[in-house]
Amino acid sequence: MTLHARSITLNSPEETSALAARLGAELRPGDSILLEGEIGSGKTHFARSLIQSLMSEPEDVPSPTFTLVQAYDTPTSEVWHCDLYRLSSVDEIEELGLSEAFDSAICLIEWPEKLGPLMPETALTIRIKTDPNTMEKRQLTLSWSDQKWSGKLENAI
Repeated sequence: MTLHARSITLNSPEETSALAARLGAELRPGDSILLEGEIGSGKTHFARSLIQSLMSEPEDVPSPTFTLVQAYDTPTSEVWHCDLYRLSSVDEIEELGLSEAFDSAICLIEWPEKLGPLMPETALTIRIKTDPNTMEKRQLTLSWSDQKWSGKLENAI
């Protein structure tokens, strides 16, 4: 499989939210996005913006840091927002039911390295990096091997 990559600079939280909403419009059940980055880089902001863009009635989208998983019913699909930071073993992922969600829902995963061998091969990875000169600007590196992402990203970016 060929690995594809693209970098984008976003100059504000509003630009980040707009990109998340455009990408959200392209997602379907079975699509997974792996969100990588340091604490405070904007992973939850991106996920929250994407989820809210899919809702017919806006509602609060809290960080799943302590609950590990928050699921949302949207007109498009069920959306799972997962924060795996506090997981200590891959076995806990099976207990959450995440493996099944990869097939039936849209999944947004923060701290995806905790997935280990359960990481979905067809996922889009978004690495978010804060610009050291301004806390507003973000550098996103998107990478994927599944060809479906090329068309989705072409429409979203």
